Amino acid sequence: MNSDWSPAARVRGMGASVFTEMTELARSTGAVNLGQGVPELAAPESLLKEVAEAVLAGSNQYPPATGFPALREAVAAHQSRRYGLEYRARDEVLVTTGATEALAATLLALCDPGDEVLAFDPCYDAYPAGARFAGATLVPVPLALDGDAFVLDADALRAAVTPRARVLLLNTPHNPTGKVFTAGELDVIAEICREHDLTVVTDEVYEHLVYDGAHRTIAALPGMRERTLTISSAGKTFNVTGWKVGWVCGPERLMAAVGAAKQFLTYASGTPYQEALARTLGGVEAWAAELRRTLRRNRDLLSEGLARAGLRPYRAQAGYFVQADIRAWGYTDGVRFCRELPLRAGVVAIPTSAFYLRPGAPSYLVRFSFCKREESVISAVEKLVQGS
Repeated sequence: MNSDWSPAARVRGMGASVFTEMTELARSTGAVNLGQGVPELAAPESLLKEVAEAVLAGSNQYPPATGFPALREAVAAHQSRRYGLEYRARDEVLVTTGATEALAATLLALCDPGDEVLAFDPCYDAYPAGARFAGATLVPVPLALDGDAFVLDADALRAAVTPRARVLLLNTPHNPTGKVFTAGELDVIAEICREHDLTVVTDEVYEHLVYDGAHRTIAALPGMRERTLTISSAGKTFNVTGWKVGWVCGPERLMAAVGAAKQFLTYASGTPYQEALARTLGGVEAWAAELRRTLRRNRDLLSEGLARAGLRPYRAQAGYFVQADIRAWGYTDGVRFCRELPLRAGVVAIPTSAFYLRPGAPSYLVRFSFCKREESVISAVEKLVQGS
């Protein structure tokens, strides 16, 4: 059998294999791993104590399928406090096994075979996989490069909409580019979605990790709450990516469909984590402000170091990652660059081509992660400068 057409390959795509290869390169060479976005930073001590107490108190059985009521209420309060959006905790908030399950459940709920899902390219590799699970096709809409930034190409988005389009998958703050969609860009996206009756699935897991500008949710725009499902999670915000606790907010008519799909994926999970997060989410702003300071410092150290090494960095407004142009080192192929970088400079990165779907996308971009201890970032920068 041609491996390119195996069931696993059809779902997995290029991204997962590249991530695995680069992680193994980091392990085998001892290189500083700035590849995958796995934080080296601590979680709130009070949150960890809450989980330990919940486990020891016996909170280890199934939670309600829709999530603990206290956590759903905390999520609803968070959306009201930050964005002025009111959701009923009972039937407009659903707790999921991380944002990845939330994405899968929303696409299974909203799409039929032959439907099209629009997503901005490059995109997180779970998006095309989720579309394939639902029998839909992911249509990549290119983000344009303008100077040191990625920007919306409104004409490309309009051209991508066909009669088969059902969902627009919006990721802001954006992985892998670190882009935060502006108010003007969101207005254009919302106008197109209303015009073509598209449902929006918005992935906002980096909502608290914005360093330049401000995060806005498209659900708060006129006429958008009733056509938007908003996804977020605890993993990135609290440095607990292994807990896999996420949530979806949206209108009851859409949430009922998402819940019906979700119950046959994991049914429910994370009992002690849900209990602890329900008591912690209300204080997220103070915690996130300190985390942003740490990550902003890391971003600046990495960006400045990449520039000193001759690898042109792109602006990272949010999230965990900086994109870099590698051509000054004589490379045009990011995969080759990343395979050779551990030996040349003792650093591991991820080729951005693993996130691109459209033919002819830039192959000279590489993604570096800065959600690490400061000493790891400094060490990586020193190695890159020495290897330049």
